[in-house]
Amino acid sequence: MPVPDFLYGTAWKEDRTQALTELALRTGFRGIDTANQRRHYFEAGVGQALAAAYRAGVVTRAELFLQTKFTYQGGQDHRLPYDPTADLSTQVAQSMARSLEHLGTEYVDSYVLHGPSSGRDWTDDDAEVRTAMVKERAAGRTRVLGVSNVSRRHLEQMAKTGAEAPAFVQNRCFARAGWDRDVRAFCRERGIVYQGFSLLTANPEVLRHPLVGRIAARAAVMPTQIVFRFALAVGMLPLTGTASTEHMQQDLASRDLSLSADEVRAIESLSG
Repeated sequence: MPVPDFLYGTAWKEDRTQALTELALRTGFRGIDTANQRRHYFEAGVGQALAAAYRAGVVTRAELFLQTKFTYQGGQDHRLPYDPTADLSTQVAQSMARSLEHLGTEYVDSYVLHGPSSGRDWTDDDAEVRTAMVKERAAGRTRVLGVSNVSRRHLEQMAKTGAEAPAFVQNRCFARAGWDRDVRAFCRERGIVYQGFSLLTANPEVLRHPLVGRIAARAAVMPTQIVFRFALAVGMLPLTGTASTEHMQQDLASRDLSLSADEVRAIESLSG
């Protein structure tokens, strides 16, 4: 399974989803993140972009990393991808079936629980959903499983149930919280890949910080590129959702930048 070092996030793009996802693929992204949550994502639009990219010879399915999510009813609007009266296990299966239909594929590379049912604890509902997701993996409809929008408390409680560790944890990443220090430490200790999203929008103060400005000036790049290069340096798999061709190119080019260990430590210690 190809796990790229960058993911293109498709949230909040509505009728631009197909065009922007196809643009991202043409620009060089090989990891696509979506969700079967019509409230914030247009998963079928992602599938339309994939089909167009396949037809044009831009990429093959085997060259892509596709990640989608199961979202509880509380995170959905009225456009549900499953029967709201069904049990959670059935909802997981129905959501996955719809995702595969939307994306025009027989499997996804990563299937993520979009967020636990409680903001505080890992619950019996989460355990039931996780078991259903394991069944989807056993059936070959996903390669690995992940969780999103979780605290270290969630992860520790999940581990205490005897559940296997997720392959991925995806969280919004705030510099003022040490770039999600506690969750990243948990992931690092267990070989879990941490996916960071909102790295730019959650941290405008970092983009304006003199330290980041000096490093960007030295490298003759944008401060946004320094943030992404920092993320890669500390072991994150970053997401970007930009709608700009130029910014897509810059984000991918950040992989080739060089930061010293001191610079990485200095950025990691920024708190605003």
